[in-house]
Amino acid sequence: MTTPTTSRLAARPRAAALATLAALLLVGGTAACRDILTEDPKTVIVPENLYVDLNGFEAGLNGLYALVRRERYGQNETNNIFATAYSIGVDNGFGNYLSPPERVFSEFGTVMNSQNSFITDTWSWLYQTVNAANMIVDRAENPDVRWSPEDKARVVGEARLIRAWAYRHLTYLWGDVPLVLHEQTGDNIRTDFDRAPRAEVRKQMEEDLLFAEANLPATSSNPGKVTKAVAQHYLAELYLATNEPAKAEQKASAVINSGTYRLITARYGVRASQPGVPFMDQFYDGNANRSQGNTEALWVLQYAENVPGGGGNIMRRSWVTRYETNPGMQVSPENGGRGIGRLAFTRYAILLYDPTDQRGGQYAIRRFYLYNNPATLPAGKKLGDTLFTVFTKETVSNRLWPSTRKWDWTSVIDPTGASQWGDQPYLRLAETYLLLAEAQFKQGKFAEAAASINALRARAGAPLITAAQVTLDAILDERSRELLTEEQRRYTLLRTGTWYDRTKKYNPLAAPVITLRDTLLPIPQSVIDANLTKPMPQNPGY
Repeated sequence: MTTPTTSRLAARPRAAALATLAALLLVGGTAACRDILTEDPKTVIVPENLYVDLNGFEAGLNGLYALVRRERYGQNETNNIFATAYSIGVDNGFGNYLSPPERVFSEFGTVMNSQNSFITDTWSWLYQTVNAANMIVDRAENPDVRWSPEDKARVVGEARLIRAWAYRHLTYLWGDVPLVLHEQTGDNIRTDFDRAPRAEVRKQMEEDLLFAEANLPATSSNPGKVTKAVAQHYLAELYLATNEPAKAEQKASAVINSGTYRLITARYGVRASQPGVPFMDQFYDGNANRSQGNTEALWVLQYAENVPGGGGNIMRRSWVTRYETNPGMQVSPENGGRGIGRLAFTRYAILLYDPTDQRGGQYAIRRFYLYNNPATLPAGKKLGDTLFTVFTKETVSNRLWPSTRKWDWTSVIDPTGASQWGDQPYLRLAETYLLLAEAQFKQGKFAEAAASINALRARAGAPLITAAQVTLDAILDERSRELLTEEQRRYTLLRTGTWYDRTKKYNPLAAPVITLRDTLLPIPQSVIDANLTKPMPQNPGY
């Protein structure tokens, strides 16, 4: 038997390939897979000879996790369309460099249409993930699989959690969507899908997450695995979306009071001896995982350079500006590596921070550079002089807009490379505190909500708030301060019914063009066309 670490890395290539080929999409390209799935080749990995024992299911899970990690890899490692869908076109994020995917969530209007390839690709990625999860859940029922009941329950729990994770994306982006709970193969292709009401899909998400909560371990030696706390965190958010705040409070409290996790309040790890603040230590390469001292991380995405199955992401490329195109500047590790600045946070987001708040200070947000390129120095400047960022007004292609330092990363092999491979926090206990605060607020427990928020403000060195200051806007502002560039902001605003009003108020680029239609994306036309035997309704306004 391979160890968890060996399985995580070595099995990824075959499992990811299997997930890509056999986790069929609901948008075309499925009929050709029938022969692949029904043949019995001896030297090719297919579901029939993979899902026969625990190692095979672990390989399948690794392929499923690879699909999850694509959220930060993007469509083809050149644009971050999947993260773009929830990061910009909101109150605290805008498109700073308008390549085609950023245009969708910056210009809206006619660009936001049912034939847009980026919208179609996002749908396809998520249903590919659903089908890969369904493949594991269905094939786990084979009585001939060689494993223990405990291993089976844990594997199915991981798959069902990730299925709920995918439907979470789908319901926030499209509302009512087809609810598919079994593997789609060449033998059972359907052309009569219905769009299940969002409430029905969320009910299934609840069942999946409760199963995961009951069967996943509290911790795992494999740092990329989901655990009980991840299920509880997502349940807390789901119960807020379904207006069940007491249940949300219970699940968030279970994570916070478990004794397994705690907020980072002291320096630790690879840069502990260097200037910095506790809040930022958890984002540094070498500090992200629990085994490296990160007590705050609930789920960490695993990346590895030049390792089979390791994979990369483009978070730095997306959020760090093109600072090196300014005279006197060149790409350097101390400036975060090579950026392209497709995504940026709004002026509103920058101005939210109190002067003492670590989350908005110089170690978290880059507000100046030091000239470092002698070949292009402006007249009258010398190496080491300061070049300040400028954020008086949101404009497109601003090379001097402030940027986050959360995703700084530079390869020792290729310092100017586009990709990055450091492990990254995906869910943090800090967000669980904010879900708890929202649940308490919705029940009128304002003092308790203030205490939950103050746990984060105290850690960050920001002034504490009182119960009288707790409002929904205050909670949303705090989420922006804490989770800037991490949060799936569009989902938060849609859940709280504030996307349209807050985006109109705080995002001057999106304000003139968004309409209420844009609260949901259009169903891809290719999906509607493929549903040959039953009409599939389009979202209103498209």
